[in-house]
Amino acid sequence: MPAQNYTFRKVTMDDLGLLMAWQARAHVRKWWSSAPWDQQKIDDPRVARWIVSCGRHPFAFMQDYTVHGWDEHHFSKLPKGSRGIDQYIGDPDMLGLGHGTAFISARMRTLFDAGAPVIATDPHPANARAIAVYTRLGFEAFGPVRETAWGLILPMKVSW
Repeated sequence: MPAQNYTFRKVTMDDLGLLMAWQARAHVRKWWSSAPWDQQKIDDPRVARWIVSCGRHPFAFMQDYTVHGWDEHHFSKLPKGSRGIDQYIGDPDMLGLGHGTAFISARMRTLFDAGAPVIATDPHPANARAIAVYTRLGFEAFGPVRETAWGLILPMKVSW
């Protein structure tokens, strides 16, 4: 894992061009679909959205959210205070270097330190790269692969 300093800055409307450029890249588009960005989406109190930088270089997007913020969310049976996470590396030059594992780990520490009892994620079951990263971080599958409002998922979770 790279010994880097990762920073997490809240997404603003000024980031829309960067996010749209990242989401247009084939390696992101393959696994990530997102509704159009607007101020209401950015301000949604259920979701914390971040631009992740290594040094001064923004290279990834990450979000964490309350799993109890939607009716019948597939993680709603997790304990109160649990958080869900999603992310992607937008800059292709940063892929395959261990940054994903490292910055996800950094954010996980922050979420656990803030009291989250469980962190969950829901990669597509064919996304072997993401599943391998989550497994290295201690996540385990819980429950079968299933179809959700957000697509086909493999539910995974980790506890502190």
